[in-house]
Amino acid sequence: MTAHGIPDDPQFATESEREVWQRLLKQGHDDWTVLANVRLTDEKKDHELDVIVLMPDVGVVVVEVKGGDLRVEDGEWVVGSGKGRRVVHPVDQGRDGKYALRAYMERDPRWKGSSRTRVRFGHAIAAPYTHLSDDFETPDCPRWMISGCGDQADLAGRLWDVAARQEGGHRVPTHDDCELIVEILKGRNLPQRTMLAESDEREARADRLTIEQATILGVTRLMNRVEVRGGAGSGKTVLALTQAKELTRGRHGMPAQRVALLCYSVGLASWFKRYMGTVDRKHRPAFVGTFEELAAYLGVSEFGGRDDTDFWENRLPAEMTERVGDLPHGKRFDAVVVDEAQDFADGWWTPIMRCLHDEDHGGVYVYSDENQRVFARFGRPPVPLVPLVLDTCLRNTRQILTSFAPLAPMRMYAGGGDGPEVTYVEASAEDALDVADDQIDPLLEEGWRPEDVALLTTGARHPEQVALQESEGQEGYWRTFWDKDCVFYGHVLGCKGLERRVVVLCVNERMPRERSRERLYVGLSRATDKLVVVGPPDVIAEMGGHEVAKRLGLS
Repeated sequence: MTAHGIPDDPQFATESEREVWQRLLKQGHDDWTVLANVRLTDEKKDHELDVIVLMPDVGVVVVEVKGGDLRVEDGEWVVGSGKGRRVVHPVDQGRDGKYALRAYMERDPRWKGSSRTRVRFGHAIAAPYTHLSDDFETPDCPRWMISGCGDQADLAGRLWDVAARQEGGHRVPTHDDCELIVEILKGRNLPQRTMLAESDEREARADRLTIEQATILGVTRLMNRVEVRGGAGSGKTVLALTQAKELTRGRHGMPAQRVALLCYSVGLASWFKRYMGTVDRKHRPAFVGTFEELAAYLGVSEFGGRDDTDFWENRLPAEMTERVGDLPHGKRFDAVVVDEAQDFADGWWTPIMRCLHDEDHGGVYVYSDENQRVFARFGRPPVPLVPLVLDTCLRNTRQILTSFAPLAPMRMYAGGGDGPEVTYVEASAEDALDVADDQIDPLLEEGWRPEDVALLTTGARHPEQVALQESEGQEGYWRTFWDKDCVFYGHVLGCKGLERRVVVLCVNERMPRERSRERLYVGLSRATDKLVVVGPPDVIAEMGGHEVAKRLGLS
């Protein structure tokens, strides 16, 4: 039989405390609880209780442990000799600790609310290295209350007697009493480490520039034609924003520059503008927006339909190139920063380069992830770029990174911490939207806020998205991305570069289609903290391959 110890592996200040702890665990009954190193603070002082022994049907004993050569000289308890001699107060410490423990316990609402009466308490001294005669006694410490080296073989039995001798007039504690004392000593109404707190911590860590990212920014001070490559969650967008601000305000003796910050996605551009709206005007780029908005900046007023590929990839860039010639010198840029550059068509780079004050030497900073190329465009800037690599995933939890890592362009290292496991819910392509909708309420009941949650589709758009885009237009629809009262409904194609703490990814397709692997990669990597995947297992497996299917638990 052995007693139960709390904590499992306590750290002791002295070897004598360790010996007493281990001896009581070995000698105690299996329903005893032995607590080590309990600290209590009341209005008068701080108390350190070396050992507390909870004995159902016996009592509660606080044990003060004293090592070394404990003795009494001139009415004082002392240890050591010569210059090492010091006065100690073992009886006072044990007694004060007993009263502090009882007072703390009895004022707890859990004890008072259950109408429990006072239970037996005692205090004792354990001096495992001190030789005591059988007739040892002081006014405040009878022999039965102190256990020397010759008493250690029956230490548990001696503590059994202490409770009855000191407070025989009170009731013995029950098993429930002892369990409640343990709970009370854990504290009450403690701040809980919630999933939102953990998510906040991960977000704060991801928003800080890492050593790797800071190094890349440092390198780009010496060169102005760079391509930064990295997988999903590697911090490319944060780095692009930081670089655009630093170029705008000037850095390390360099002059301030007129900068354009570009991307393809309306949603990402909306986020760029929202973010830059919080930045000092002196640090804001001269232009922030999409390629289409750059065309409007150059004076283009008529645009083709979304399905008019020839317009977007040929006629529009040709018209922009013509109009650049009329762009005043003060409207041109010293540098362009392009995020999600893999979505830019080859012909787009000509008007972009022409917008520079110095087309031959102006700054070109490109951020890309080739495996997120969800459109059939294969453009590259018509100038040589120095490649730099980000290979640490900062944004997503380790569990989410594991799900999309086989789809990333390079091996990614986990830097986002741990979170909930990825959940897969099987559904046919026809039922996937309804099943995905059913996942929202349980997530909110878990404690996630509406603003934390997004439902993204890979196939047809969700009816909520369709309705909002028809009623609010594109700009109004993307404003809802920051609505604190609503879950966001979107499509993976529009959410590149964006993120949500929780994503329900709805694979609502009967079969893979063009660039479906890249779409799945984007969808899996949009969640920072919790990911729920809904859809047909065979389609998902064909889109992502065997390794992704295995990691999602499909095979």
